Amino acid sequence: MGEARSTGAARDATACTGCPIERRVVLRDAGIAAAAVLVALGVPAGTASALPARLVRALASRGTERAYAIPSADGVVIDKEESVIVARVQNAAYAFSLACPHQNTALRWDDGEKRFQCPKHHSRYEPDGTFIEGRATRSMDRFAVRVDASKLMVDLDRLYREDEDPALWKAAFVKLEG
Repeated sequence: MGEARSTGAARDATACTGCPIERRVVLRDAGIAAAAVLVALGVPAGTASALPARLVRALASRGTERAYAIPSADGVVIDKEESVIVARVQNAAYAFSLACPHQNTALRWDDGEKRFQCPKHHSRYEPDGTFIEGRATRSMDRFAVRVDASKLMVDLDRLYREDEDPALWKAAFVKLEG
């Protein structure tokens, strides 16, 4: 009787060698592979959801200014080429440096939290660039902005740090009509 059991178990094990792979195994392995790719690209799996929703390019340039479409609703767009973040927050438009003030790591927008964060040292910022917590010692750097013919004009030569130019930093936004 004991011999029949072991023969049956051996037969069952060999019978499955040609079985198709189960769907859940394939999905699990695909998830692990996707996470590995994100890590290899420098995106930890925990911050993958914090990637920017939309990348843009300036619509035009005039000297040191770049023109961007004014976002129609609250949200963020990033111009990686110029290292500019354009944000609309509660009927105000801002332009920030893409670099974290702590060690110049590219900041990310966390859409779930509606905040900016640094993936390197975990500094966090409000949508208007105000520092919340982390290793940074100041808020995000803001560019001077103005509206011209329904475009947001960002002056790349006028970047304000909260700790060096607090009045200019505070004034570096435009109020938009609701």
